[in-house]
Amino acid sequence: METTRSRPEVIVVGLGTMGAAAAYHLASRGIRVLGIDRFTPPHGRGEHAGGSRIIRQAYAEGHAYVPLVLRAYELWDQLGELAGVELMTQTGGLMVGREDSTQVSGALASARAHFLDHEVLDAETIRRRFPAFNPADDEVGLYERAAGIIRPEAAISAHLRLAELSGAELRYGATASGWDATADGVSVRVDGDTIEADRLVVCPGPWAADLLQMRGTPVTLESRLQHYWLPSDVFAIGRCPVWIWEPSDDQVGYGIPAFAPPADLHDLGPGVGAVVKAAFHTGERPADAELGAPSATPDDLSTMLSWLAGRLPALADAKYLEAKPCLYTMTPDSDFILGPHPEASTVTLAAGFSGHGFKFAPVIGEILADLVQTGHTLHNIDQFAPGRFTAKAA
Repeated sequence: METTRSRPEVIVVGLGTMGAAAAYHLASRGIRVLGIDRFTPPHGRGEHAGGSRIIRQAYAEGHAYVPLVLRAYELWDQLGELAGVELMTQTGGLMVGREDSTQVSGALASARAHFLDHEVLDAETIRRRFPAFNPADDEVGLYERAAGIIRPEAAISAHLRLAELSGAELRYGATASGWDATADGVSVRVDGDTIEADRLVVCPGPWAADLLQMRGTPVTLESRLQHYWLPSDVFAIGRCPVWIWEPSDDQVGYGIPAFAPPADLHDLGPGVGAVVKAAFHTGERPADAELGAPSATPDDLSTMLSWLAGRLPALADAKYLEAKPCLYTMTPDSDFILGPHPEASTVTLAAGFSGHGFKFAPVIGEILADLVQTGHTLHNIDQFAPGRFTAKAA
């Protein structure tokens, strides 16, 4: 049996978006933590690559998310101050579509339910205030000033660095292949050895289908492509917000205004300080956790450019750089899997974030630490209960 510096109280499997946050919040409470990851986060094989993620409060996906994202805003600010790194930039956010579209109507319902600052703009007003956008006459936009950008790689690095400073032991290049649990503790199989602890937190990212070890959990792994261009003036922060656009009969797209380029973008040329990103949020591109996401094809680019041409023509005409894949671990209802394992009381799960989870990372870490420490959390996570799938499979 392999031993660590001392027997950990908690093992965290997966140190990407949610695992890094969990390791930090647990260790900051004085809990002995061992974190394990097969790679060295941040990296390109998880669900966090690409240099930017949108954060927003008027949440089209449902009212229950709003209190969580409001707490996440507080924790992102705290994390940035502790780490001495700027992690979040306010840009404003624009949700575009017809009035009855999910993005507009859902965001508006959340904004009203939680008294969030927002405006509803008609097409003419959108064109005037944000010249990059060219909505159809029957489209509107919900605008919120509080929306902005999170820097995922910097955020994960900050969580991991602070976790170590708080006493966590982090092992990279170590692959967890499975686990066993009893009422008294857990054992995790890591590269042929077994490590024991009191409790286990599983944050498996793309490896959810195997590592959750939960019957009836129909998670699927998909990929999306993040496309990058050199920006023109209309995409500067202040003139262009982050955006999500839901046409009536087409894929949902989203984008980020001019921001510092990801470190792994190629052939930027000298002096390039900003790029613009656009991608489809919807679509079917199966991926494999071991093989990664499929590369972009010329057809992928032409589809993206065609979608942009009538909506953000200045972006469609800008100098194109490249595309990079992004992974989504999807649940059937697109809600998270967050809470105690339905068949193992010493195991807590965080998975299936369905392409909209990153903004919640610090509050997910807080919730996981609550559940490990006391078995309860003050945050309302009822709709994310892992048992909602196992009940249907029984």
